[in-house]
Amino acid sequence: MVRFLADASLHHAIVSGCARREPSIDFLSGHTAKLHGLTDPAVLALAAAQGRVLVSHDFRTMPTHFATFLAAGHSTPGVFLVRQRTPLADVIEELVLVWTASEPWEWVDRIVEIPLR
Repeated sequence: MVRFLADASLHHAIVSGCARREPSIDFLSGHTAKLHGLTDPAVLALAAAQGRVLVSHDFRTMPTHFATFLAAGHSTPGVFLVRQRTPLADVIEELVLVWTASEPWEWVDRIVEIPLR
């Protein structure tokens, strides 16, 4: 099963909505993971060490840090980027679908926008 890690800035309603929808989903909040104040590279390293796909709103800097992380020879379970204005219900639906209908290896070293286009 795909496991998720919410970036510190990710809207908490996404994490809680996924948990309400699928109580057994493994979606660690940024607060629980104590990500506040960590740099993007540190968050990527933590997600990789824990085998979790990072879910973030950070379209501005995360793609660059993601590319640098891979270029340095590291691997990541993947990064999902979510636009702030995307309806929360759409994001929750897509993440639950990813969790139920895909395998972790499908997202390795990929950065994609959720909902998938």
